[in-house]
Amino acid sequence: MTTTGDDRVRQPLRVAAAQIEAVCGDLIGNAAAHATAIAEAAAVGARVVVFPELSLSGYDHPLLTADVARCEVATGDPALRAVGEACRAHGVTAVVGGCARRAEGWAIAAWVVGPDGAVAATYHKRHLDPVERDIFVPGHTDTMVQVSGWRLGLGICYDASFPEHARGLALAGADAYLVPGAFTVGDSDHRRSVYFPARALENTAYVVFANFAGAHGGWRFAGHSAVHGPDGRPLADAGTTAGLAVADLDDVRLRRQRDSQRMLLDRVAPAPAPAPVVVVP
Repeated sequence: MTTTGDDRVRQPLRVAAAQIEAVCGDLIGNAAAHATAIAEAAAVGARVVVFPELSLSGYDHPLLTADVARCEVATGDPALRAVGEACRAHGVTAVVGGCARRAEGWAIAAWVVGPDGAVAATYHKRHLDPVERDIFVPGHTDTMVQVSGWRLGLGICYDASFPEHARGLALAGADAYLVPGAFTVGDSDHRRSVYFPARALENTAYVVFANFAGAHGGWRFAGHSAVHGPDGRPLADAGTTAGLAVADLDDVRLRRQRDSQRMLLDRVAPAPAPAPVVVVP
């Protein structure tokens, strides 16, 4: 199964999962930590940097319940401008998270900030964890962006618990599944260790997962931000402290795996109809 529609092999795309510590509600301070991580990722050649779920505000359920507006992120505000300036300075595309105001309520959002510093796309988390449903409303559309010819599908945390979400993006042409997350120590960490290799292997796609390090909002986060290859094997893991997981998306490896493991072509029953996918060039 080819990934580009022709026989040309794409150049590798270096990606990084940025495992940061966040301060609850400190959007400007957290944005500065994003800028530092973007510079560090660019210094090792990364072109795409993925941050955790709600990375600009922190994942603090009591704060979000009491005052979600304090954690609002919008295009053009100081936090996203700071991220945009770092992306422009280093020629990087970043995926960052925060709370987005919608007509029907608040959404957990991931913004894709391009190397020109502008917001290129926004994705709203479609599958909400039970503790999130009293604060947020789900999104209804999937999003995929293209960077250097690579098609990158977006998910957020609990989305990865549903195999059909990643599968729908893979069937729409995604080469990789980018997942900001907020997985904590204990059972949540166990699920993290299962989901991302499985989503990679069953869809013969790369997976880039970003998690928090440290603790905030009453949670201790499990870390282990990682990049998994299309065979499910880990290519990079950030461990449990702040840092980066960096690896290359390689077209030869992707095509070899899809030629060997043909699940996307050989499935018998039709897959569930995916949500509409917005593809951003």
